[in-house]
Amino acid sequence: MQNIPSAVLDTNVVLDWMVFDNPVVRPLAEAIRAGRVQWLACQRMRDELAHVLGRGVGGPPDAGSQALSCWDAHAQLRPLHAPGAGERLHCTDADDQVFIDFAVVFRVRWLLTRDRALLKLAKRARRWDVDVVTPERWIQAFAAPA
Repeated sequence: MQNIPSAVLDTNVVLDWMVFDNPVVRPLAEAIRAGRVQWLACQRMRDELAHVLGRGVGGPPDAGSQALSCWDAHAQLRPLHAPGAGERLHCTDADDQVFIDFAVVFRVRWLLTRDRALLKLAKRARRWDVDVVTPERWIQAFAAPA
């Protein structure tokens, strides 16, 4: 059985994909749709996306409902539980703590973000084999031969 790498996408990366159709994240979206990358998430992440969409972010009038439908179709939900002793990396942005906690607990290959508070944790996250990277850096890493 093939081991499919997993990723966590922060809310801004999801918005880039599902609302703004940012060309930078298209390779990621294609990899998820094709099953080459598993997008793992928890309900709190979906709730945050719904909250952000509810405030209005631009895009087409039905962008919010379309984004949530796309999220439901592609995200693989896992229950979030607290990191074990010694696994917690403190994020200076409390709203983003869920992303790093989830990435460490589930040992995802990548946490994709542009958020500075999360990117500052990149070196320490490597202890759990989690790469905290921008979408641009992910494209370089994923396209590189294994």
